[in-house]
Amino acid sequence: MSAAPVWSVDPRTGNPREQVAVEATAEEVDRAVRAAHAVRDALADRAARAAFLRAAAELLEESGAHIVEAADAETALGPARLTGELARTAAQLRSFAEVVDEGAYLDVHIDHQDGSRTPPWPDLRRYKIPLGVVAVYAASNFPLAFSVPGGDTASALAAGCPVVVKAHPDHPATSELCASVLRRAAARTGLPEDVVTLVHGFDAGVELIRHPLVSAAGFTGSVRGGRALFDAAAARPAPIPFHGELGSLNPVVVTGAAAAERAGEIGAGLGGSMTLGAGQFCTKPGFVLVPEGATGDQLLKALTETVSSTGSGVLLDHRMRDAFVAGVRERAALPDVVAPVTPGAAGEHTVSAGFLTVPAARLAATGPHDALLEECFGPVTVIARYTSVDEIAAVLARLPGNLTATLQTATEGDDPDAARLLAALTPLAGRILVNGWPTGVAVAPAQHHGGPYPATTSTSTSVGATAIERWLRPVTYQSTPEALLPPELREDNPLGLPRRVDGRRA
Repeated sequence: MSAAPVWSVDPRTGNPREQVAVEATAEEVDRAVRAAHAVRDALADRAARAAFLRAAAELLEESGAHIVEAADAETALGPARLTGELARTAAQLRSFAEVVDEGAYLDVHIDHQDGSRTPPWPDLRRYKIPLGVVAVYAASNFPLAFSVPGGDTASALAAGCPVVVKAHPDHPATSELCASVLRRAAARTGLPEDVVTLVHGFDAGVELIRHPLVSAAGFTGSVRGGRALFDAAAARPAPIPFHGELGSLNPVVVTGAAAAERAGEIGAGLGGSMTLGAGQFCTKPGFVLVPEGATGDQLLKALTETVSSTGSGVLLDHRMRDAFVAGVRERAALPDVVAPVTPGAAGEHTVSAGFLTVPAARLAATGPHDALLEECFGPVTVIARYTSVDEIAAVLARLPGNLTATLQTATEGDDPDAARLLAALTPLAGRILVNGWPTGVAVAPAQHHGGPYPATTSTSTSVGATAIERWLRPVTYQSTPEALLPPELREDNPLGLPRRVDGRRA
């Protein structure tokens, strides 16, 4: 039986563009993982890793026009958006090179022998080592920054872990291009090309998570797909860490004082955020609590104007388009749900943006309106109109975990509800925003892109410097002769690493 072909498809028409590859068989997945495992020691040199990451950024930029053209043809995200994403991806690679150079991620601790303590301390030296081969499952909505050359790959390589990427079927040609760039960067810096390998196909993804030489996995995608892989990772004879980003509603609360102060500004800002990228950002504000009354009505008027002026868009593939159309139709049919601007099908291949409104009281208890508390991928948001802060609290108590939660509060004078509502939002998400919009995730050391389940399956971040921690594990050497210690833990600190010695920064 011949392997199934992998086609690049134009989402603007639904037509195949070209055959890019064939789906990997179980034997081919095995070869890819074993090849990655065989070269893991080549990544032990921190200087070589940092040079590799910088070379990858440089080569991506050199190939940028070709990559953006291919990605636009496969995703319809547009050259401007993709050019920005390419710049972000290159910057992310360079930022991890800086993390590797600095070495603080190794978290070196040295406690010298101390017989005066009760009980006595032996000589203890602790740092972190790479887990091994990492499986990366590429995202649909970010064909660069969260896919083959994206944050999971960059952070795993920075940690010293070879990577096997399972390409997303929505952009296989872009994936092949980016994988070739990464492999060329490895060769340019003297590393084996197999520190990064690429496989295609649903079955290949299942084989990958089960492979005994895969030590951890990173995933960005749907709740259904991510949960299936998470369960498979846990069911292995030797379970492995699975860092999955699955889905997020990203709730927003607009206080009464905020609506009174700047209803038009908030409504316009919400409209721009929820329609950005045709509503296909994982941080799209998909659920917003707005006060009943005149000021809330003004906010909705501004939102209506902004959303109505947004043209129809193309989603990443027709399966997602069909799910969006069916999802908004199901939600709009619920009792007391109104669509001031109707979202749904705009043409054979496009969708229109819109929003739904519902009384917040409908969501305070379990019932058919629970569908409004689930992510609907695409350009739609749900506006729940509340009558009291207690009603807000009752609805927030029913929300699942999220990547973000936002509070729109008064910017001048006192807002009596702000502190209570911020406290209610904080347990719901990994990033809490005040008077901003969640679309856009800065690649910064203090960033946290994660949250309680189902936003993610772990407490880690997939963006920012600390994303490297997902692919490391601590090891302590006790009473070990100097000659046997790794260089990172030797007394004279030959690598010049930041560390804590006897509890103090050295």
